[in-house]
Amino acid sequence: MAHLLSTTCSLDVSSSNKMHFKSINQCSTPIPTSFNMGISFSPLKKLSSQRKKSAQYVVRASAVSMSQEATNQNDSGSQQSTDAASTRKKVMVIGGDGYCGWATALHLSNKGYEVAIVDNLIRRLFDHQLGLDSLTPISSIHNRIRRWKSLTGKDIQLFVGDICDFDFLAEAFKSFEPDAVVHFGEQRSAPYSMIDRSRAVFTQHNNVIGTLNVLFAIKEFREECHLVKLGTMGEYGTPNIDIEEGFITITHNGRTDTLPYPKQASSFYHLSKVHDSHNIAFTCKAWGIRATDLNQGVVYGVRTDETAMHEDLVNRLDYDAVFGTALNRFCVQAAVGHPLTVYGKGGQTRGYLDIRDTVQCVEIAIANPANPGEFRVFNQFTEQFSVNELAALVTKAGEKLGLEVKTISVPNPRVEAEEHYYNAKHTKLIELGLQPHLLSDSLLDSLLNFAVQYKDRVDTKQIMPSVSWKKIGAKPKTVAA
Repeated sequence: MAHLLSTTCSLDVSSSNKMHFKSINQCSTPIPTSFNMGISFSPLKKLSSQRKKSAQYVVRASAVSMSQEATNQNDSGSQQSTDAASTRKKVMVIGGDGYCGWATALHLSNKGYEVAIVDNLIRRLFDHQLGLDSLTPISSIHNRIRRWKSLTGKDIQLFVGDICDFDFLAEAFKSFEPDAVVHFGEQRSAPYSMIDRSRAVFTQHNNVIGTLNVLFAIKEFREECHLVKLGTMGEYGTPNIDIEEGFITITHNGRTDTLPYPKQASSFYHLSKVHDSHNIAFTCKAWGIRATDLNQGVVYGVRTDETAMHEDLVNRLDYDAVFGTALNRFCVQAAVGHPLTVYGKGGQTRGYLDIRDTVQCVEIAIANPANPGEFRVFNQFTEQFSVNELAALVTKAGEKLGLEVKTISVPNPRVEAEEHYYNAKHTKLIELGLQPHLLSDSLLDSLLNFAVQYKDRVDTKQIMPSVSWKKIGAKPKTVAA
């Protein structure tokens, strides 16, 4: 199995942004290279042994790109502005090039935090491997950061590398010295983790080892740093009792205790999140780490105040059956005249939230940090919907726009209850000041119009599900058109 090899990065030496690069080939996470969906696509080949050998010698120390002119200009600035900058809270956003991470990094920068993005850019590689693409055209991370600087005057530092490589992560921590770490940097798709054995192994290794490295980095280099970890409501499963926020008080045989809420994960991805939560809880108890586990529901939407500022800042929007989330997928399907694909009976109920609330929740968690040794769990969503309810809402909104929207039931590729009780608590973030953007007719209209705007970019072959929970096997899977 080949490791991902570093690609050539173009640097604008006139920029004052700090960009740190590391050969991803030096990282320990094996990256599957054999799966291709929907089109005839040759997956990335293993490079020659000579090229691999040469890649091993990339300098480990972080390289900073900054022009002498910019340096002199900064040096001539007032000491007063330097002092002001030193008091800003520093937030490291791991996975800051992704769907939730990019929106969060911009939001925090706009709110006055000093932000650094840590990312190995592998999410973009997945698209190339699987023959997928974002509905929206997205700029490179370097162009994104330069555009943000030109529009706002705010710097975002960039560290390119894999957090599964502890040496790289240690350098990033020592260089940036974060006060808080927002951890989005995981393989975040349940279907991706169920493609084949190699994807299942990659998902668990990448997610669990990466998070473990973050915990060790906090312990070794920034003991007071607050970890804000993005978990998932999928850790809980669909129990026939109310879902509490992380913990449940139980009386058994006359004795009472408050225990972690039982976990019933439904994919190798969800299982990796469960183990993350256990590792974080343990290190809070053993090392005194302060951590907030945000069990996030299904995110929809694409626009935030910051990503709407310029086309170079536009966020990705996934509509395919591997990375696309339910409401986003339905809106794109409606826009191109494809029937809405309801899996099975459609009674699957989950918590949902607007991406504008994702960034708001993260900001709230940072502004109200956990105490040393405290492991907090917040259920991060604003409303509950079944798949059938979402399909009905999109159908109604589409008809208002003159779209003919139909719904079909397709065989459920997942192993899950299709009709069940679901009532999850989500009060803690509201109590800390979350002001939700609830799903409204106007928001649905906006999302549908956005999908219509980019409908020419839709590859309809990527809409129907092709990953089966029951058919996963050890053999690397390749699907050609």
